[in-house]
Formats: sequence, C-alpha cells, structure tokens
Amino acid sequence: MRKLLAVAAGVLLSSQAYAHFMVLKPNTDIVEGNQRVIKLEAKFTHPMEGGPNMPFRILDSGAVVGHHKYKIHWVKHMIPAYEGVNKKVPMYTADFRIRRPGVYKFYLVPSAYFEPAEQKFIKQITKVYVDAFDLEEGWNEPVGLKMEIVPLTRPWGLWEGNTFRGRVYFHGKPAANVRIEVEYLNTKGIKVPADPFVTQVIRTDKDGYFEYTFPWAGWWGFSAIGYGGKKRYKDGKLYPVELDAVMWVKAYPKPEGVK
Repeated sequence: MRKLLAVAAGVLLSSQAYAHFMVLKPNTDIVEGNQRVIKLEAKFTHPMEGGPNMPFRILDSGAVVGHHKYKIHWVKHMIPAYEGVNKKVPMYTADFRIRRPGVYKFYLVPSAYFEPAEQKFIKQITKVYVDAFDLEEGWNEPVGLKMEIVPLTRPWGLWEGNTFRGRVYFHGKPAANVRIEVEYLNTKGIKVPADPFVTQVIRTDKDGYFEYTFPWAGWWGFSAIGYGGKKRYKDGKLYPVELDAVMWVKAYPKPEGVK
C-alpha cells in the first residue's frame, strides 16, 4: 500500500512540477529599419525548468497577415532530450522573409504527444505575433484555430510590469473557467523557491477573459488547457486528448533609471 501511495505521489508531483509548452519564438517581436528576415524556433519543452525536451512533428504552420497566409519552411534539428543524455528529439528552425508591413501572426499545429504520467495525449496549437513596420491592423482578431488565445492587449511593445489581457476561444466560442498555465522561458538559469513558482495558474472568467501582469522581462508563455473532444488509441487503449491554446509574449526590461 505504501509503495502504491509513493508511486501515485510521484506521478502527481511530476505533473504539477512540469507544464508542457510548445515554444514558438521569433528572434524579435518588432521589425524596423532594414530587417527583412525573422528567425523562428520551435520546440516542445518545459520552459521554466529548461527541459526535458519532447518529440513532435509539425502538422501545419503559417504566418497570417490580414487575409493572406504564408508558408513557413522548417528545418529539423535533433537535440538532446535532456542535458547529458543520449536520447535525441527534434526541434525546428526557420528563416521567414517579411513580405510587407503588417501584423504577422505565426502559428503552429503540432502532432499530439502522449504523456504517460497524465495518461492522455497533449496537442498544443501555438501562436506568436510580430509587428512589421508599425502597421497595427488586426492584432486583436482570431486566426480561426480550433483552440486559440486572442489578445486584448497589443502583444508587442510591452514593459515588464505591464498587464496582458486575452480571451480564450474553443471552436470559435469563448471558453469559460479554463485553466491557464503561465511560464517564463528561462534562459538564465533562474531558480525558484518552490515548485508552485514554476508554473503560475490563472483561470478565464465566464466569458473567457483573463489577465496576467509580467513580473520581469523576457518571453512568457500562456497555455489555455482544453479538451479535444475526441479520444485516441494507444496500445489498444483509448486515451483523452488535451487540446491547448498557447501564446508567447515578450516583456521588455524597464529603461535604466526607471523604478
């Protein structure tokens, strides 16, 4: 009995300590001057913990600008699943050429990933926005994805300490009382005092709205946890599919001399 309780506790702690995030990150969220190429990277990981990295395939992706959709040509790279291990998993990079001024809504639809600790599949439809040459049209309009976060705060040019507001949609309808997990893309080795600080948790209200204030600068991911409505077979058994909407937003450090 004690052994069973220990195993159950281990699974519970594992699922609490690690939140899955599809990372879709450009090298900048604001294009100015002579810049014409955006460098994108995509990987499936636990951003605050720095790993492990998990396998996935890109089923669909694109850059939506107004009523136009442009393809993204990805290059696959194999990276360690975790530092110091031999197992390799894919990540992807792309060079995307800016065609014209506008708001570029980059999105990615990955394959579903089976999470043994949670006994379900996870599929995260992910977005990030880039403003090209200050033409601020359509940033608060949905792309039309199955699960989607639509920003109500302009999703670029944000300071640390700014509050980001958004609305979650599931099949085009506002998603009430949805759990949203928030994590920092930790590239600086920041340590947290306890597991609950790894993933911040908020919920949408009855109309699908939420808000979050950035405590410090960097890239922040929002993952609205949904349900895919269908089940999938694995090894002869049916498992639920978690369909999440993920969005990445960058907060900039305050100017020097500002408190």
